[in-house]
Amino acid sequence: MADDYHLGVIGNGRTCALVDAMGSIVFCCLPDFDSGTVFASLLDEHKGGSFRIEMIGGKVVGQLYERNTNVLVTSFEGEDGAFDVVDFMPRYTADGRAGAENDVGPDVVRKLCLLRGTPRVRVVYDPKLDYARGETRVVREPTRLKAMTEWQSEHGPVYESLYLWTDLDAAAVQSADETVLEQNRFLLLSYHDKVQIPDLDLVDLMLQRTRAYWLLWSARTHLPVQYRREVMRCALALKMLQFGPTGALLAAATTSLPESLGGERHWDYRFCWLRDASMTVTVLHHIGHPTMATRFIDWVLRTVPTRNDSLQIMYGIRGERELTEKILGHLSGYQGSHPVRVGNAAFTQEQHDIFGVVMDVIHKDLTMRQRTPESLDRIWTRVRSIVRRVAASWQEPDRGIWEIRGEKRHFVFSKVLCWVAIDRAIRIAELLDKHAWADKTRQLLNEIHADVCERGWNPDKGAFVQSYGASDLDASNLLMAEYGIIAPSDPKFIATVERSQKELCIDGLMFRYRNCDDFGTPESAFTVCSFWLVKALASIGRREEARTLFESLLRAANGHGLYGEDLDFRTRRHLGNFPQAYSHLALIDCALVLSREEDNEMIHT
Repeated sequence: MADDYHLGVIGNGRTCALVDAMGSIVFCCLPDFDSGTVFASLLDEHKGGSFRIEMIGGKVVGQLYERNTNVLVTSFEGEDGAFDVVDFMPRYTADGRAGAENDVGPDVVRKLCLLRGTPRVRVVYDPKLDYARGETRVVREPTRLKAMTEWQSEHGPVYESLYLWTDLDAAAVQSADETVLEQNRFLLLSYHDKVQIPDLDLVDLMLQRTRAYWLLWSARTHLPVQYRREVMRCALALKMLQFGPTGALLAAATTSLPESLGGERHWDYRFCWLRDASMTVTVLHHIGHPTMATRFIDWVLRTVPTRNDSLQIMYGIRGERELTEKILGHLSGYQGSHPVRVGNAAFTQEQHDIFGVVMDVIHKDLTMRQRTPESLDRIWTRVRSIVRRVAASWQEPDRGIWEIRGEKRHFVFSKVLCWVAIDRAIRIAELLDKHAWADKTRQLLNEIHADVCERGWNPDKGAFVQSYGASDLDASNLLMAEYGIIAPSDPKFIATVERSQKELCIDGLMFRYRNCDDFGTPESAFTVCSFWLVKALASIGRREEARTLFESLLRAANGHGLYGEDLDFRTRRHLGNFPQAYSHLALIDCALVLSREEDNEMIHT
């Protein structure tokens, strides 16, 4: 079972937990997505800690999500009987009296539901707090088990604690002894000490309210005629990955899951990359969740600087600018792939594509909702500030969309997004009746466009290439037509799509690029790039080929319809951090494109 991501995810917009196919929680950070781990056997089987439920004389016979929810059910069966473990993180709709929809607790609830017989159960509760950097002790108190750790950091002493309530025999849970399940039972884990002591009635209420929340949210989701089940699961995953307190959308729920086993490419993805913003806003509006999109846009606009501060490619989920990268040398890594990292040094990189992404989001926002005069003033200041930055830096090399840590280069896609920044700025100016400013800025727009078309095109290769003067291809150029710098019918774009498919695609899976970088030659397929190829093929009129490729990617999902960042070319096993938001956004985007004709036919009949 360890040869792939046989993982389900439960979450509530504050944090999440990964549950393996055996019903064990193998990764969980509390209280928030970016907090220290309390279970991390995914990153070190021996030191990381886990929360297992086992059946003596029985086994797991199935695992699935309750329909249209993020409630995960693992079924056990054996000679003595059968039971389900129902895992969820509580999330409720606002009741109008107290609390709010995004005011959710860092709680994990595991309900053991007896189906028949008297099965024997063992709970193995093995928390390792704060990335297992210190020893974790578990003590039994009158109403709960309390886990504690203390260790000395470079900044002083660190203390963390965790609480577990259960109506099972607490001594048996603490010592991992077997117990007989004669009725429904619960285990409730929380970062906080509870004012209201949990019991089974409360857990049942929490479960029903959580089911209701997800069912109501799913009912508001606009699904295409085709691929409805796949789109719904992706949408539910995205909702889990939006940090409720701020609206930021995480790139992924995990850190340091490797892009290739034994390689060095493993990073902390529990942050928000601005480049995901454009697709996020578009997709969320199309599937009927404009509030999610609005909250994300508002987070972006609160986070990005107004005038002179540098614009970063990524931020913490509360808008933090410092994301210092550290290596946790005491953890062996996923299947021995190390190092394990927390933080991400890419926050310091200069990547010019970010200008276009932010400006594109601002433009979309202005076309989708009304703004107050005061907010328009702030937005107009940001727009002019970004344009000044683009004018000053677009001719300089950068690190590119793939965050290459070696030598800076003149990446074609970075230049394309600089063009996007100016193009959208002009459109914004016209929306705001700043026509003189727009006319003055068109010269810069035309200058960047001419530069990309002349220096980004390699006539010998017959395609737009990765960087000026190079012959290597890059999957990001499949997005050129979507951003509008070139028409999808343009022979140069068609040639770029066809050449990219020939050189970067193996059995329907795409490399980002194939040339060596500072970590060697890429070895795995980048999942989102395969979806980019689907959309590019559809845009140039090869819809049936795009559909065939898309449906092969649907078959590559894990058993719950979820995706990591990467796929192995040979085995199609998942790699990289999981679940990755961008992969799920791209799947929805492609499904909407490929189902468009059927959707339009339904609307007009």
